Amino acid sequence: MKNVLIIDDEEKLRGLLARIVKSEGFDVVEAGDLKSGFKKLEQHQIDVVLCDVKLPDGNGVDFLEKIKVHFPLVEIILLTAFGKISDGVRAMKNGAFDYIVKGDDNDKIIPLLYKAIEKSQLQNKVRQLEKRISDKYSFDAIIGKSKGIEQVIDLAKKVAKTDSTVLLTGETGTGKEVFAQAIHQNSNRSAKSYVALNCSTFGREILESELFGHKQGAFTNALKDKKGFIEEANGGTLFLDEIGEMPIDLQAKLLRVLETNEYIPVGDTVPRKSNFRLITATNRDLKTESEEHRFRPDLYFRLNVFQIGIPPLRERTKDIAPLAAYFVKQFSEKTNKRELKIHADFLRKLETYNWPGNIRELKNIIERSVILATDDTLTEDVLPYEIRNQQDNHNKSISAFSLQSAEKLHIQKVLNYTKGNKAEAARLLEMGIATLYRKIEEYKLQ
Repeated sequence: MKNVLIIDDEEKLRGLLARIVKSEGFDVVEAGDLKSGFKKLEQHQIDVVLCDVKLPDGNGVDFLEKIKVHFPLVEIILLTAFGKISDGVRAMKNGAFDYIVKGDDNDKIIPLLYKAIEKSQLQNKVRQLEKRISDKYSFDAIIGKSKGIEQVIDLAKKVAKTDSTVLLTGETGTGKEVFAQAIHQNSNRSAKSYVALNCSTFGREILESELFGHKQGAFTNALKDKKGFIEEANGGTLFLDEIGEMPIDLQAKLLRVLETNEYIPVGDTVPRKSNFRLITATNRDLKTESEEHRFRPDLYFRLNVFQIGIPPLRERTKDIAPLAAYFVKQFSEKTNKRELKIHADFLRKLETYNWPGNIRELKNIIERSVILATDDTLTEDVLPYEIRNQQDNHNKSISAFSLQSAEKLHIQKVLNYTKGNKAEAARLLEMGIATLYRKIEEYKLQ
């Protein structure tokens, strides 16, 4: 709908203008003074206001300021019988869409209305999109009621309103980027950019260019200047995932940026400034990495201002049921299926599984299960073999307090740390590669 409010104390002129506007397909609401005009704004969804400047109970230029405070998305076109440059300047400064003279500019009214409507509707769409984004990345949208995750959310809420650097730690797939986005969305920088870069995705040269930007001709194929993520994040938040994978020499450059807010694009010589909030994430133990000279200690201490450890899914089994229900709903819609029910045995299997891949693995398992489901209920027969048959294997005989249980958990942590590199894991565990493979098979890991 295109709704226009006309405020003018001259009834005949107001009626004529209303008929002209209606003839263009707009819905029109009328008012004879500012007080009743404001009530109409409260009662109706108005897109554009056509308002006379001189009215019995006040001045339209002053009224414009009040409208913008209470209804910021409404556009206002001011009409005056006697145009004054000073009034026009003040009106535009106060946020008027335009300021026109009655009689002289009548032919401008309808084209202006269309432009004002278009701007108002675009602003409404942007506001709705911003609200959806805000809702999606709010802390309330993080699924889980376990004590562990509630403590993490509480910490994240407290640090969100500050500009402190945040280090998110935890195993792969625990949802570190979800927390990074929620911290940004609930910060004082939420109106500015949130940019994310995974440090493990690129080689050293490309990572440097992505982070700092480059000048034309800085290297082969640098055909034009390129903004880096540091520049893009100016005023907002920069999220560096897998920070432990960043090469040592780039760590030194990043440290300088954090200390001075200055950076130099590749191939340039002139420092530039960027004011951004840094959030980093890693599945590595950066303290140990720094002690063993695989990560700069000075950068580690600079990043570790406020550390938040996100618990693995196996430590928050209370959250598996609501997470599963959420993913079932999501993938039922995605595959055009009626929302599926979850059988108790299906859920029990999920709750007793170790989840080495955490929430990401759970999401993938639910998507697979929804695709395989042949009726309206998810049953355990659509689960992968390792989950479906876990109770028939080693899990039956391993107590949570046994050495085997501790060994299993430790081996899985090392495998997560090496990202599945079994040779490296065997070296760190100080066991033969054949022994490691036997343990992986015995404990059904990875």
